Amino acid sequence: MKRLAAALVIFAAAAPAAAVAAAPPIQPGYWESTNKLLSPIKQTKTERRCITPADVDKFMAGPSNRHYACTYPHKVIQNGRISLKGTCVSKKGRKVAVQGSGAYTPTSFNLTADIATEFLGLEIAGRASTEAHRIGDVCPPPETAAGADGN
Repeated sequence: MKRLAAALVIFAAAAPAAAVAAAPPIQPGYWESTNKLLSPIKQTKTERRCITPADVDKFMAGPSNRHYACTYPHKVIQNGRISLKGTCVSKKGRKVAVQGSGAYTPTSFNLTADIATEFLGLEIAGRASTEAHRIGDVCPPPETAAGADGN
């Protein structure tokens, strides 16, 4: 069950990337996203990240992170609406089916996705959501090594 929760949390954390695409693109800047795993286990994580002009294309390419690679044969992002359907695969080959929809503007978006995987021969389904908004034009400076550990 921990692996499913991890897979769902990873998707939820990456979900903001799926929520944006072509015209108009999201505005670079400082973004905050709240990622919720709604079922089967409830979890919430809020994070802030800097999206530079160079990051916009990658951010808009869809959920993918160092643990999962995602492909979306169905991916429509236009006129303020998002619709996607595809599969994410972990480095160990675990597949997670993803189907989501939501809305976006240049400074905000939301996405709700249904997720399905198999764990120990059991089919497990879940739901995750992401709400994100741009909180600033300028990103804070990166923490220094001394600042990160309090020294």
